[in-house]
Amino acid sequence: MEHHANATAKYGVAADKCVAADDPPIKAEETLHLNFVDYPGGIALWGSVPAIYDTTTQPIDRGIHVHARSTKGGLKNIDKTYRRLQVPYRVDLLSDGWVNVDEIDAINYMISSVFGFETIPVHCVYCGFPHLDRDWFAVHSHRKHQCHGCGRQFSDPMGLGIGNPIAALRHMLGATPTKKRKAPDSIAIKQCDYPGGIQLWGSNPAILWTSSDPEMTGIHLHAFKMHDQEFPEVDETYAKVTIDGIKIDADQVRTYMAQSAMPHLEGRVLDLSCPHCAEPHIDKGEHAFTPHIDHECYSCGQSFRALSQIKKTIGNPFVGTRKKLGLSATGPVREDKLGLRPETI
Repeated sequence: MEHHANATAKYGVAADKCVAADDPPIKAEETLHLNFVDYPGGIALWGSVPAIYDTTTQPIDRGIHVHARSTKGGLKNIDKTYRRLQVPYRVDLLSDGWVNVDEIDAINYMISSVFGFETIPVHCVYCGFPHLDRDWFAVHSHRKHQCHGCGRQFSDPMGLGIGNPIAALRHMLGATPTKKRKAPDSIAIKQCDYPGGIQLWGSNPAILWTSSDPEMTGIHLHAFKMHDQEFPEVDETYAKVTIDGIKIDADQVRTYMAQSAMPHLEGRVLDLSCPHCAEPHIDKGEHAFTPHIDHECYSCGQSFRALSQIKKTIGNPFVGTRKKLGLSATGPVREDKLGLRPETI
């Protein structure tokens, strides 16, 4: 069980290798040893995925994005994404240890939190391995789990929930709910002014936020003057973003970011409009992560179905916005994939 992944082939026989055997291993330079006492100015951690609109040639972003400051209000000593985070944890007065947080934990924490689900610590009742609920399971509370450590199915004695090792980390570090407020600024740009390309992400609740300042919500924008530019000319979260005259909707961006990180939804999130009133349609609540046949228009109340080969779909107008932005882009719009495997019932 080196990779803690499924190694069952067709008809239930043992496979030659598990499904994760060919996944790229996490390198030493992709791991951050983060000692919180070194950054009294504040630390923030987020689950990070590729930008949902990206015309740059920058490295793909995935994992745990870290902001760390040695002084409050000062420059960020760390502003980088890592695939693994190691946090020191003293078990008792005589022993020291480390708690690992992997990219897959952070990405699924982002998915759960964007759709409003709390996560809890879940451990296999047979081997004690910390359990992570991924993809479909990251947005559906359940009691029965399949352990990634020993492969056995078990029922959590605590009842229904969504397991993520990050929940235990947050408890260990004494994390509390943070105050949030919309970013105060707005920005209007033209893509032609940034030939190095632009990137967009939706804000998502931080895994950890130690600052006393409120956490900003909105749209995070990177804009580069040149392709070989290490740091973006624009690197900020805004309440309102307009690009080439197209207004970007923060809720659509945030939802699309989480939807794009769920492999079982690939190809099912579409740009839908109500055929009765022509209003762009966005699915909300449970419908935002559950493909379905019948859609109810929030404007006129009429029901309709997607005109696509795929019957069960999800509507998000940002799919269309993304295509419109691409028409005036200075370079090709990237289609970066996380490469995660679907996990559904």
